[in-house]
Amino acid sequence: MQFYGETLSTRLMLGTAQYPSPAVLQAAFEASRASVATVSLRRESTGGDGQAFWALIQSLGTRLLPNTAGCHTAKEAVTTANMAREVFGTDWIKLEVIGHNDTLQPDVFALVEAAAELSSQGFKVFPYCTEDLIVAEKLLAAGCEVLMPWGAPIGSGLGLNNVHGLTRLRHEFAGIPLVIDAGLGVPSHAAQAMELGFDAVLLNTAVARAGDPVAMAGAFGAAVEAGRIAFDATPIEASDVGSASTPVVGKAFLT
Repeated sequence: MQFYGETLSTRLMLGTAQYPSPAVLQAAFEASRASVATVSLRRESTGGDGQAFWALIQSLGTRLLPNTAGCHTAKEAVTTANMAREVFGTDWIKLEVIGHNDTLQPDVFALVEAAAELSSQGFKVFPYCTEDLIVAEKLLAAGCEVLMPWGAPIGSGLGLNNVHGLTRLRHEFAGIPLVIDAGLGVPSHAAQAMELGFDAVLLNTAVARAGDPVAMAGAFGAAVEAGRIAFDATPIEASDVGSASTPVVGKAFLT
């Protein structure tokens, strides 16, 4: 899978917050085989503990994707992104501009504004957005080459709330890398996203807050791989009627 010309070894991106310990975080990444680690500038810049955390992230051997988590305006997001580029030494940025405090739904107007400004500054923007087709078009016009629509509200574990909308988004932008970001709760949600043709998934809470984060990380890694293989294999179409799998032509019948 390629994002902005860079090839990744797997289609799983994993967050680095909320784990019970640094050792569990490291073990979870190893089990998941995630190729990208997302990290918040606010989490990293917390004095001595922040420096130790940064050293741990560097030891994971994954591609780093800083994010602008916690930002509520375009100006705040752009400032945070520039700070992240200086701290982490990368032009990749996961752009979050939160508009609703309860659902953590992105403010799509501020998101497009911030995406255009960051793209003009040379950032490679990964925008956390909704499945709205018009918003997607405006983000692409603003310079984004990747879209990250939510599956459900961040941390909710609800899975893919709007399968129809996400499916239409996938079909409408067939040549654009699309990553399901937020709301996944169990590995079957990740497999479903991959079966719909999405290019990758990003998650955090479902692994970090699981009873056994390491086992759950491994399960998500396997689910992403299985879902992608299923998509490439071209699944059968769903039907409202049954279709016998055993042929009856040429078989003997008792009368």
